[in-house]
Amino acid sequence: MTERRRRFFFFAVFALVFYLVGASFVESFANYPTWKLVGTNEFAGYYHQLASRIVKLMVLPGVLEILLAIALFWLRPRAVPRWAVALALVLNLVRFVSTAIAQTRFQEQLGAGAVSPDEINRLIHADYLTQAASIARALLYLWMAARVAGATENDAAKIADA
Repeated sequence: MTERRRRFFFFAVFALVFYLVGASFVESFANYPTWKLVGTNEFAGYYHQLASRIVKLMVLPGVLEILLAIALFWLRPRAVPRWAVALALVLNLVRFVSTAIAQTRFQEQLGAGAVSPDEINRLIHADYLTQAASIARALLYLWMAARVAGATENDAAKIADA
């Protein structure tokens, strides 16, 4: 694969990362707090409809990002060090695992009956780790993008093994 195609591939992954970070911010900082306003009798139906959309709009693209980042490990532009891609993968796994743990507990509460505002608050607080990993991942990709955008072919060859 040519360096130009590697750069294009990187920027496609970069765009997906920022889509996912934005979507997760909306979910975490706009949707979660408003869940307390949904009536207890309506919440299960509301959540069921929302969950199927979240899978399509966030979970599947998130899995795609992980797969593309694994490919990026080998198909990265020369200006991107391998350790940065590995760290991005680790941060993404932290995001996925922390979300899965918080959502599993939340769904157990939902299955047991109504979800209380306290349980929603617990989900919001548990999501802080997810968002911290997302922000760190976004900043890391921004740093990598700056390296890719600023590197010439000659510069890239010099820093390829950094």
